[in-house]
Formats: sequence, C-alpha cells, structure tokens
Amino acid sequence: MASKRLDLPSICDICGKARSTRKHQACSRIRQQRKTKEWASFMAEKMVARLAKERRYAR
Repeated sequence: MASKRLDLPSICDICGKARSTRKHQACSRIRQQRKTKEWASFMAEKMVARLAKERRYAR
C-alpha cells in the first residue's frame, strides 16, 4: 500500500520493545489500523499532484 519507505523506529510504538527481537504481527495490525486514514490521505495527495501535473505529450 505504501509507495515510499516507511521510516519506522527501531523501538515499537505499540509495545515499547525493540522491533528486531521478537515478532510484531499483532503490533503491526494495530499500527495499520491506526495509520489507515493517514496513508489514504497521503495517497490522495499524491494522486491530486499527479493529475494536476501538466502532461508533456498529451494525445
């Protein structure tokens, strides 16, 4: 879904433990639910910018 690199910290923002030491599937699901609106608005902004961009060789 994300078209750019996700800059996630090494410490999990859900459980507060290092993300590299154990599986964070439950934390990942919670994070995805929290960030859904933020990611949707980001993708909408990218789409608007792409549509507003002048086409060089329009047919």
